[in-house]
Amino acid sequence: MKQRGVVIALLTLLLFLTFPWHAGAQTRSTLRWGSRGEDVCVAQRRLKAWGYYTGAVDCIFGRQTYAAVRLFQQRNGLAVDGIVGPDTWAALGYWGGTPSTRAAATAGATAGSRAAERDLLARVVSAEARGEPYEGQVAVAAVVLNRVRDARFPNTVAGVVYQAHAFESVTNGTIYAAPTASAVRAAEDALNGWDPTGGALFFWNPAKASSGWIWSRPIVKRIGNHVFAK
Repeated sequence: MKQRGVVIALLTLLLFLTFPWHAGAQTRSTLRWGSRGEDVCVAQRRLKAWGYYTGAVDCIFGRQTYAAVRLFQQRNGLAVDGIVGPDTWAALGYWGGTPSTRAAATAGATAGSRAAERDLLARVVSAEARGEPYEGQVAVAAVVLNRVRDARFPNTVAGVVYQAHAFESVTNGTIYAAPTASAVRAAEDALNGWDPTGGALFFWNPAKASSGWIWSRPIVKRIGNHVFAK
């Protein structure tokens, strides 16, 4: 019985390694100009929700989809080739696969998903709130998480961060620098539930913000050089 259990465990491990449930982005079709089908619809919906694509979700990879993919790739540090391969699928935040493979990936990689969210949050904090008080760094991470929970924004951390024109650090590329140690701690504290803003969805530096619209948002708190608003 013991020997049989060892054999089953080894076979299970081999199955896991042979079929990469943990790399769901690889289960999606590679899309390029002329592609058609549900995978194209998925990509179009994501790009449309994040402000990169303005055409119809028609499941046809044409000129507008191609332009949207290239713009997304350009703004997110990817190879700008207009092709939706594994790296672009992953940046779109889509893990793909069938419901059963998605469930397996979720069950096997919960800790990894949290680590990825923490890393992305930390890079936002490091780029947007470097030099701010620690509470202000946590507050910036909390704004991202508050948006994830708000129906008016994408429902993933990656979706919120990479939404078109949402964060200057994505536009100028500073988000790709290694985060500071304090930014990593701030991201972890926000993920654990600390929200110094009380539910804010926006933040900005009053000395730099020029948008008239942003000043129409009701300010609820000021921490360091940033104000936070709903």
